[in-house]
Amino acid sequence: MKLNDLRPNEGGGSKSKKRLGRGTGSGLGKTSGKGHKGQNARSGGGVRPGFEGGQMPLFRRLPKRGFTNIFKKEIGTINLDDLNRFEEGTVVTPELLFENGLIKKSRSKDGIKILGNGELNVKLTVKAQHFSKSAIDKIESTGGKVEVI
Repeated sequence: MKLNDLRPNEGGGSKSKKRLGRGTGSGLGKTSGKGHKGQNARSGGGVRPGFEGGQMPLFRRLPKRGFTNIFKKEIGTINLDDLNRFEEGTVVTPELLFENGLIKKSRSKDGIKILGNGELNVKLTVKAQHFSKSAIDKIESTGGKVEVI
């Protein structure tokens, strides 16, 4: 198969884009579908998103509540029972958790915390930024190690 042999599936595929201003026969000539004069016919014309013709816009009519704490820490959490999937003696690092899809990188910008929910059945060395007390106790009771990064 070559690039020139590629075709869209039967009944689906790509739609050709509108070719504007190509004569009266095209159906989109002269004003190119913009009509005659007016704000939307001008270059750079139109209104900003949320504009309601001068009426008080919805986002200004609705009451505002709460605030966003700019100092908030984004810490990804994972429970001990999720770590049972690893083999005995594995060194569990944040990178390993990201690779296996147990934690999203975007949700753990300020580190990872291991929580103590569930039981741990394998001996692991766990490296993370934060641990709960119960998680430390359970990891060490199985013979594993806890390392704070």
